[in-house]
Amino acid sequence: MFEEASEVLENMLKCSFPLSLVLFLVLVCPLRAEAAHEFSVYRMQQYDLQGQTYGSRNAILNTEARTVEAEVLSRRCVMVRLADFSYEKYQRALRQSAGAVVIILPQNMSTVPQDMVQQFMELEPELLATETIVPVYFALEDEELLSIYTQTQISSSSQGASSAAEVLLHTATANGFQMVTSGAQSKAVSDWAITSLEGRLTGSGGEDLPTIVLVAHYDSFGVAPWLSYGADSNGSGVAVLLELARLFSRLYSYKRTHAGYNLLFFLSGGGKFNYQGTKRWLEDNLDHTDSSLLQDNVAFVLCLDTLGNSDNLHLHVSKPPKEGSPQHLLLKELETVSAHQHPDLKFSMVHKKINLADDTLAWEHERFGIRRLPAFTLSHLESHRSPARHSIMDMRSVSSLEGAGEATAGPHVDLTKLSRNTKVIAEALARVIYNLTEKGVGGDVQIFTEQMQVQEDQLESLVDWLTAQPRAAQLLDKDSSIVNTLEYYLNRYLKDVKRHLVRADKRDPEFVFYDQLKQTMNAYRVKPAIFDLLLAVCIASYLGVLYLAVQNFGLLYGFLRRVTAPRVKQH
Repeated sequence: MFEEASEVLENMLKCSFPLSLVLFLVLVCPLRAEAAHEFSVYRMQQYDLQGQTYGSRNAILNTEARTVEAEVLSRRCVMVRLADFSYEKYQRALRQSAGAVVIILPQNMSTVPQDMVQQFMELEPELLATETIVPVYFALEDEELLSIYTQTQISSSSQGASSAAEVLLHTATANGFQMVTSGAQSKAVSDWAITSLEGRLTGSGGEDLPTIVLVAHYDSFGVAPWLSYGADSNGSGVAVLLELARLFSRLYSYKRTHAGYNLLFFLSGGGKFNYQGTKRWLEDNLDHTDSSLLQDNVAFVLCLDTLGNSDNLHLHVSKPPKEGSPQHLLLKELETVSAHQHPDLKFSMVHKKINLADDTLAWEHERFGIRRLPAFTLSHLESHRSPARHSIMDMRSVSSLEGAGEATAGPHVDLTKLSRNTKVIAEALARVIYNLTEKGVGGDVQIFTEQMQVQEDQLESLVDWLTAQPRAAQLLDKDSSIVNTLEYYLNRYLKDVKRHLVRADKRDPEFVFYDQLKQTMNAYRVKPAIFDLLLAVCIASYLGVLYLAVQNFGLLYGFLRRVTAPRVKQH
């Protein structure tokens, strides 16, 4: 019986060698990383303007995820939801040398309180003002991404446990996520062209006719180009300009209503980048040609910017218009039309001198003012510093970042007010062009009625189309569908429609754009790095015990023999 027990024990020890080999291979072979989720991310702005750098300067991301609750953020991808986001937390992540920051935005903005939306809009300029080395991305939340965030938050919160052993155990056993972007490092886009469009309606009665210039920039801006839809700023201004082109083209198509003014319509590109399209257009017309409508007899330039909301309408001027001038006449007509036809609208003039010491101009009319052309800007905003002009929250319908639902928070376009503002501008311009006040026509008499009235459904379709996709200048090249469609629309109503291209100077560029603004991010489910260390210790311990058992087999055999001997005798 004793010899049988010895043989069984020896066979067990012999069998342990192949078994240990199998276990060793299973444990040592690295676990396959599983892609938990794949989603689109939108990088923060990266551009240079007049020698100054702005935004995030990096695009590559391959690091472990943490939330802002974690004590250690160094070389980690810091994930934060909009509800938990603050500038202080953002700065803390940067101070700790975080590897990246991912800000998760809700799909349904109607759930976000108004004060939170306003706070984020005010933070956007601050986020861009400081050059950031690490990549900063924005993502739209979904069920999988929220699950990843919740698991990461639980893991990050455990870092503050009271016991070091608890922290070590939880860190070793918990699942983590490795965040990896699929794109390459960002680089400057060479020879990028900003496109502007020009069209005109020629007046009757002679060659030296005064010219009224109507201007609106069509590009949008926000902290992330791919999330910048610019519904109010400046989709509303573009919609008003296009509707004015339609209305006055009908008036100019009849000999009886063909006025003695040239109307020049200009859709400028690069408006959010210090009005680069307008700057080059002025140079081409004033410096590089012998004859243009801008050189001859400009009555005034009216810029349209952010007109889709509010019961206020402000005429921003760099210099108060002189009495008797065409500019002063327009001011009076705007006051007359507002008072008599739309008493709910509060119209006023805002005077602000051009500050050439600033890096960027306040309003587009200042570009014309620098070249001594009489110009002003119409907007429902009282100040050019309003955060609504440069925010990703400026959407057609802000209840959803995908454009569905009714607007409930943040800046948005009110079609009724947009239509009313269009009527006010059209009526005031018509009264100036046809000199109706001097002819004794009362302020309550409307020109655009019945078949000639402003079409609200037309404005709605224009705003919906303009906000169907982001219109950041970095995304709109000369062949983009938006530029082509705007050109087609102008050709329907205007004559001599032309394109004007702006390219940065290669030796001393005024603006530089960068690529890799939208990427795909993968969240891989992985064990933390300390898990590999713990696993290695366990394997080493197991092999050490096994080695000692084999080397000291005689002692182990003797011990087992002594333990089992009494039982053998009793048997």
